Amino acid sequence: MKKDFILPDIGEGIIECEVIEWKVKEGDIIEEDQIVADVSTDKAIVEIPSMYPGRIVKLYYAAGDIAKVHSPLYTIEIEDDQASEAEIEQEIPELRLELVKQQPNTQEIKDNTKVLTTPAVRKLARQNDLDLSKIAGSGKQGRVLKEDVLRYLDEPLAPIVPPLVTLGMDRREPIVGVRKIMARHMTESVSTIPHFSFVDEIDVTELIKVRASLKARYGSDDLKITLMPLLMKALSLSLLAFPIINSRVDNDFSEITYLASHNIGMAVDGKTGLLVPNVKDVQQRSIVEIAGEIGRLTEAARSGIINPADLKGGTVTISNIGAIGGISAAPIINKPEVAIVALGKIQGLPRFDGNGELVERQIMTVSWSGDHRVIDGATIARFNNHWKAYLEIPETMMANMI
Repeated sequence: MKKDFILPDIGEGIIECEVIEWKVKEGDIIEEDQIVADVSTDKAIVEIPSMYPGRIVKLYYAAGDIAKVHSPLYTIEIEDDQASEAEIEQEIPELRLELVKQQPNTQEIKDNTKVLTTPAVRKLARQNDLDLSKIAGSGKQGRVLKEDVLRYLDEPLAPIVPPLVTLGMDRREPIVGVRKIMARHMTESVSTIPHFSFVDEIDVTELIKVRASLKARYGSDDLKITLMPLLMKALSLSLLAFPIINSRVDNDFSEITYLASHNIGMAVDGKTGLLVPNVKDVQQRSIVEIAGEIGRLTEAARSGIINPADLKGGTVTISNIGAIGGISAAPIINKPEVAIVALGKIQGLPRFDGNGELVERQIMTVSWSGDHRVIDGATIARFNNHWKAYLEIPETMMANMI
C-alpha cells in the first residue's frame, strides 16, 4: 500500500518550510521512527521521522525547495496490514518534532541508516553526534545495542589533530539552518519595525545578595539559581503596570493586542545558533519554578534538541550579552514582540552612598530596544524605572509577588 506523507502543521501560523536535507533517497528501505528529512521554518529546524517501516517511493521536493503545509512531502510503500488510512491520518498530528544540529559543510555526513539497530539507539547516536558504523555491535548479527553506544561514549577519546590549513585560501559554505532562519527573521524585524534605544544602569548589589540566599536554600546540581529568574519575575511584575510592553500589533497596524501571558524569552547561544526559548506564564510562577524552566530551556537549546513549542509564543525578550562580554548593545526586536532588553556584564564600580562616601557597588547596564510605533521614549523610561526599583530594592519585589 502506497501512502503520501502529508506535511502537518509544525508551528503557529507556519504555512511552508524549506527542505534542508533528505536523509533518504527514493528506493531506500527505512524503519519506523527513522528520520526522513530535516526541514526549517521561521522558528526552528525540525526532524521529520517516518511512522512506519517501508520503502520510499517518491520525494516530492529537492533539498532547498519550499514545501507547503498540508501537501505531500514523500510517498512510502508499506504493508497493507500495518495501518489503515484512518490510523495514519490520526497519528500525523502527533508527529515528533525536534530541533536538529546544524552540521558544518566540511563534516562527513554520518549514514547511520545502514547499521542494524533500533530507532531508540539511532536517536541516542544523533543526540551524541555518533557514527554507528564505527561502534562494534554485540547483539545478534552484529546489532548495535544501547549498551554498546554507552560503552563507546565512556571510552577515552583519541587526541584530535587539526588539519593543516593553507593560508590565503578562501572557503565557501552555504548559509543554511538556524543561521539562515535568524538572518531572515532579523532582516524582517529591522525593515518593518522602527527601532529606538534606551540605556540605563541598575545597581544589583542587593539583588546579588538575595540570589546568594536563594541559592543556599534552594539550589542544587539540578536547580541552578542565577540572577535571571529574579530579573524575569521583576520584569513580569512591571508588565502588570505597563501592559503595552507586553503587546503586539497585527501586520497592517490596525489592531493592538495586550497579551495576558508573560512569556519571557531569553536569547541562548546554542550549538545550532542563536535561539530564543521562552518561559511561559512567568506571572503565575514562583522564582524557583522560573529557575527550573530556565535550566531546562537553556540545556535544551545548547544541546541542539528543543521542542518547537518552547520557541514560539514569546511576548518580550531578555538577551544576556554580559554573560559573554560587553556592557551595552542595541538588540534587534524579536518580532512580533515590541521590546527587548540586553543585559551587560556586572561590574564593581565606585559610587557615592547616602552619606557621600565612595563605596563599591555592583552595576549592570541595560539596553532597551522598542517598537516606536507602539512605545515612546517616556514610556520605556518609566517602565525601566519601575523594573529598576524592584531590582535595586528586592524587598519591594517580594512584597508585590502573588
